[in-house]
Amino acid sequence: MVARQSAARNAELDTGTPETLGALEGASEALELDRLIHERVRLGIVSALAVNGSLTFTDLRDLLGITDGNLKSHASKLEAAKYIQCTKSFEGRSQKTEYELTPTGRDELEAYLGHMEAIIQATRDSSEW
Repeated sequence: MVARQSAARNAELDTGTPETLGALEGASEALELDRLIHERVRLGIVSALAVNGSLTFTDLRDLLGITDGNLKSHASKLEAAKYIQCTKSFEGRSQKTEYELTPTGRDELEAYLGHMEAIIQATRDSSEW
């Protein structure tokens, strides 16, 4: 039955009706998601920073439930893209690493969320439910 529905959908797409062209445009836009933010851990990092303003390395690691190495790896990619900034300081004898979302990171997160909302809305509006 699924194969029959897929074949019917493919035949419908081949006709190029306005409805199907809109669906194709939506599929094309879905491919344009910001791949840097779309990854689960990096989305968690930018989302947590957007909500909290800034977080220490330890707080962010514990909040996301990931390892030190995993956080360092993902945070460095976001930092290289200028989505987040890292500030290192000392608290007594201990080094304190703090992360904060940059204006660029906030703009990119807003764009990503808007894109996801559009995809969700297009899916809900679909008549194939």
